[in-house]
Amino acid sequence: MKGFLGLFGNSENQKTEDEGAIKSSDNLEEHEENHEEQKLKLRKEELDVAKHKVDIGMVEFGKEIIEEQQIVNVPVIREEVVIERRSVNEPSEKPIGEDDNDHFSLSVGEEKVDIGKHTIVTGEVTAHKREVEENREIKENIKREEARINKDGNANIVDENEQLH
Repeated sequence: MKGFLGLFGNSENQKTEDEGAIKSSDNLEEHEENHEEQKLKLRKEELDVAKHKVDIGMVEFGKEIIEEQQIVNVPVIREEVVIERRSVNEPSEKPIGEDDNDHFSLSVGEEKVDIGKHTIVTGEVTAHKREVEENREIKENIKREEARINKDGNANIVDENEQLH
């Protein structure tokens, strides 16, 4: 209370109190010098993840000619001569060898298969790329520093945080 009242009181009391305050602050500085705080910084590694695109292969598209034999059954028509013999019993007006039609001929034919080829489109192949996202698990070892406190003698230690990381 004297310090508070001394702010408003006489100057003699103020001198005495000011001198006491100076002595107290000197003691405080000495006290702080004895308790100078020192620090040990603890560090750790963290992973930095980055991605970049790399070529992993090539896909090439082309055509290959495959030759195969194909068998097709085609119905064809051919002509054939059918000879029929009949017995005829009738009189002839001309003697043998004097007939104008002593021979005749028939043209015989058949269908001939002509093979030609033409090209048709049987299908098409298209290609495009798409992106597929997947998760990959990456394992990496990292380091960290932990505080190790070694006690020599009977020094008292108070650890306010129990475990420093």
